Amino acid sequence: MSKNSKLLSLLALITLFIFACTLPSSEPETNDPNIIFTAAAETASVQLTNIALNNNTNSTQTPLPPLSPPTTAPSAIPTLPSITPTEDNCDKAKFITDVTVPDGTVYSPGEGFTKTWRVKNIGTCTWTTGYALVFDGGEQMSGVSPQTLTGNVAPGATVDISVNLTAPATTGTYTGNWQIKNTSNVLFAKFYVQIKVANPDFAVTGVDLTVSGSCGHFTINADITTNGAGDVTYKWKRSDGATDNANHPTLVFASAGTKSVSTDWFLGAAGSHWMDIYIDDPNHQQFGRANFSCP
Repeated sequence: MSKNSKLLSLLALITLFIFACTLPSSEPETNDPNIIFTAAAETASVQLTNIALNNNTNSTQTPLPPLSPPTTAPSAIPTLPSITPTEDNCDKAKFITDVTVPDGTVYSPGEGFTKTWRVKNIGTCTWTTGYALVFDGGEQMSGVSPQTLTGNVAPGATVDISVNLTAPATTGTYTGNWQIKNTSNVLFAKFYVQIKVANPDFAVTGVDLTVSGSCGHFTINADITTNGAGDVTYKWKRSDGATDNANHPTLVFASAGTKSVSTDWFLGAAGSHWMDIYIDDPNHQQFGRANFSCP
């Protein structure tokens, strides 16, 4: 055999040997751990999937049992009887009118007055002298409480009930509430008095004229009364037409009260005569007349 033929035969054997080593084996490698783990995982996945499918199938195919209808009907709510409140008609009153001192009447501080209400007995019981007028709040204004009724008032009768009061010392609006109390000390018949207390404008409220003397010389005296503190100016007027325009001293009043002034008239003519006094300030008013005569 030639040298070339031997070389070719050697190359062919080497090639067959290499090819035989690279061919895949028909038997798996049983010792590979990755193959074992992969198979276990695939088996677990299949089992979980089957369990989930079975659960879904059972939940959709087995409906919940329906609610059982109530065995008994609910009992009806009982209807409560209506309750009509009762009212005691024994002692009841109706206000008729203010006989005196309408609401808002103005009084000076400390001025006294009498309040009278007219009320009607519209109850079924007679008001006896055991019943009384009592103060029930607000400003009492020195009213006596309790103050018993002066006589019986039968059902359907009307009566005037009065109380003496005094205006408070300070200005303002005041309300006093009063009621009637029966013999069981139960109050009924509400009514009230409402006044205003104000300082009045200063004024002369009256003049009292008197005459003394006789023909030839008459003296006329005037007592001037005011409602408070202030100044008063005046002048005299007489029947012959003359006016005394003399500058008489001003009368100064420190508080409500009376002051006296006088004038003389020397007159000898027969006949009837008179003298007036004119309050210039604050009233601008003529007061009274003093009459006298000569034979």
